[in-house]
Amino acid sequence: MKQLLPIVLVGLFGGSAVAAESNGAPEPSVFVTGNVPDLSELVWEKRPIIVFADSPNDPNFGQQMEFLEARAEDLAERDVVVLTDTDPSVDSDLRLQFRPRGFMLVLVGKDGGVKLRKPFPWDVREITRSIDKMPIRQREIRERRGQDS
Repeated sequence: MKQLLPIVLVGLFGGSAVAAESNGAPEPSVFVTGNVPDLSELVWEKRPIIVFADSPNDPNFGQQMEFLEARAEDLAERDVVVLTDTDPSVDSDLRLQFRPRGFMLVLVGKDGGVKLRKPFPWDVREITRSIDKMPIRQREIRERRGQDS
């Protein structure tokens, strides 16, 4: 399984780079389906947002996914990848690591540390504000401004 994960991630993220070159205005690909057993592979590359629920029919889960999908471009700009886990009967690595009780949203920073836990849906505007206050994101903004000059 671990040998397949790099191939799957390259397939998911590599395809979006090709689409960016061909279309000019691609749809941001921040949503990853499937189990990502080891978040350490995303350290310093992406900011994972993990959305847990006891069922895909959970109203909080549905509302959170609507929030995230509505502003996917804002998340893509901040190197966010969204992972979901809606099956509590399977002890996934994510569930074992974060121990959710029902619905839970977790924001993990690029350094691999948990930056935010919420037991209810959170608007993307608030999520991006939290990300923009992080020191690593502040550095990214400064570097981007320096390249634009």
